Amino acid sequence: MAKFNTGQSFADGDTVTGAKLNNITSQLNIYTGVISEQTAMVATVSTADQLLIADTDNGDSGAANRVTVQKLLNDTLTNGTYTNAQLSGNLTYGTATGNRTVSTSATITTGTIPNLTSSTANITLGTIPTLTAGTTTSTATNITNGTVQTLTASTANISQGSAILTQGTIATLNSTTGTIGNFTTTLTGDVTISTGSATVGTRVAVVNTAQEYTAAHNFNATTLVSGNSIAWNLQSNQVTRLVLSTTGTMADATNKVDGATYILLVTQGTGSNTLDWNATYKWPSNTKPTLTTGSAKSDIFTFISNGTSLFGVASQNYS
Repeated sequence: MAKFNTGQSFADGDTVTGAKLNNITSQLNIYTGVISEQTAMVATVSTADQLLIADTDNGDSGAANRVTVQKLLNDTLTNGTYTNAQLSGNLTYGTATGNRTVSTSATITTGTIPNLTSSTANITLGTIPTLTAGTTTSTATNITNGTVQTLTASTANISQGSAILTQGTIATLNSTTGTIGNFTTTLTGDVTISTGSATVGTRVAVVNTAQEYTAAHNFNATTLVSGNSIAWNLQSNQVTRLVLSTTGTMADATNKVDGATYILLVTQGTGSNTLDWNATYKWPSNTKPTLTTGSAKSDIFTFISNGTSLFGVASQNYS
């Protein structure tokens, strides 16, 4: 119930005036019983229900104004800050804008995360049934359990632990440390081991291990170009042939390798051409061989190099 202003009093025989009556009622105080003794609402409070509230912005603190429940909540939630809001049950909302922070113990059971971008995304337990996104970017993603169906990235750096890749394509595999325990796949590109050693099966040759071949191995068939000065690139023509169409001179061969052997088959094209040799070609008793003459006649020259010169012997007069 209301409490009248006790600041206004009347003495015996006083005249009751309008001003004194106004003083009595101008500062009514509301007891809690005025609210608690009212009948409680049985129906659910709707957004259209109205309340009386003192509007402190209009300067008339004594006036009460009506407001709907919806406007009350909209204004207070938008303009205020709640540091510790304890919510239970399901939270249903429409469109949420701005930044939203979810606690480490949050559970998301349905819905869509269109873009997940984080410098640290740590999923330690549980299952993501279907992860569909245009781009998932993270510099420190720790996936400890489950399956990544398709992994496609320009840079995939797995520095620790074990990775089991069952599907997808790894365009470039670059590992500077660690161990690849079992590497079973079909390789369509190049595999380069720059340092260390490789242990392979019987179908792959290793350069620092003695090999026994069960099928023929050979060099590609290459031909040098006849002319006054004849070039010989040993890197791509280790075993090669030359058909002479004119008298010429073998120029200093390029890309000599110390300890390597080279073979040159020379055939007369017109039958009487001569062949001279650069000083880097060395012969027994320092005597250059004379080329066999006669159309289609062939001579074979075999060389071993010390990296600077080619030391040769001749097998001649093949027809």
